[in-house]
Amino acid sequence: MTQEHRLTGAEARTLIREGQWLAPTAALAHGYVQANLVILSSSLADHFEQFCHLNPRPLPLLERIPMGSPLTRSCARGADLRTDIPAYRVYESGVMTREIGNLLTEWHDDWCAFLLGCSFTFDALLVEAGIPVRHLEQECNVPMYITTRSLVPHGAFSGSLVVSMRPVQERLVQSVTALTEPLAHAHGAPVHAGSPSQLGIADLGSPDYGDAVRLNDGEVPVFWACGVTAQHVAIHSKIPWMVTHAPGHMFITDLTIEGLKS
Repeated sequence: MTQEHRLTGAEARTLIREGQWLAPTAALAHGYVQANLVILSSSLADHFEQFCHLNPRPLPLLERIPMGSPLTRSCARGADLRTDIPAYRVYESGVMTREIGNLLTEWHDDWCAFLLGCSFTFDALLVEAGIPVRHLEQECNVPMYITTRSLVPHGAFSGSLVVSMRPVQERLVQSVTALTEPLAHAHGAPVHAGSPSQLGIADLGSPDYGDAVRLNDGEVPVFWACGVTAQHVAIHSKIPWMVTHAPGHMFITDLTIEGLKS
């Protein structure tokens, strides 16, 4: 286990806040729950919360932060959503207009932030079970793909499921499913294993987000629901304004995997 793996959630956030970690966060703070970020104007917040409840696999809601506050209450102590993520994206009317390093000069009093579970959370479980995690091996971002599976729409929000992919030896797919299924707040069990075309994915070598990874002999692609679904929804639904984390650059909480299981 590397030094980065051994960090606590608070130590990882300090590293990020001080600008010492700008890369995807999959290698940080193994054992701690990682989270997607969505920030909307307060006028859309109730509808988005209901949208999450209707689509819990890709959008498992961990915490809704009170309007105007950048400080989390239940997921992490002393955390600031303006600074504790390596990179943020701003979407305006369905277009990603910029990627920025913090929100200190951007924050508004009518913003409402949401934290949603992330599959990076269970990567440590797979490694501990002796199951290779290819994006960790290759030191890159996990590949993510837009599928043809429609979400349950609500209000202004609609779109398609986005999935993350990890190559797994075919004989280990059941073991991987058993390890991840209890973690409903980190997307739970895979939504599909095997042929990408059944999800409408034409080319594994060309992910919509993240980086392509190799498949070795005997491996099949295994797909989990992904919180980047919210970013696709912002584009598809032409939401007037939304801020998210940059794909793979997550918020690291103080929650633990063991706590999430219970």
